[in-house]
Amino acid sequence: MYIYNVTVNIDDSVHDDWLIWIKEHIPQVLATGKFEKATLTKVLVDEDMGGQTYSIQYKSYSREALDAYYKENADALRIEGLKKFADKMLAFRTELQIIDEYNVEFK
Repeated sequence: MYIYNVTVNIDDSVHDDWLIWIKEHIPQVLATGKFEKATLTKVLVDEDMGGQTYSIQYKSYSREALDAYYKENADALRIEGLKKFADKMLAFRTELQIIDEYNVEFK
């Protein structure tokens, strides 16, 4: 399994609009069929550059599914955010490979 992680710093002046937009954008990414779920989190740090930082983690079905997303969907889906928020949004992307997952059950 792979996680496609998008970390975004969003300027306070467009924060509320961006938060509405990203909650509509995430289902569009999931609709590509390349990911099984997504998690939207707020990064709890004080940013020197200002703004607020979020992480969106998309859990892909496989390396092949992630590669297909890059080839077939990524560019078109990124353009909308770039057009809408331009220089008010800074995003970077990383890939994480899940090695093991652990759960705890309390009795």
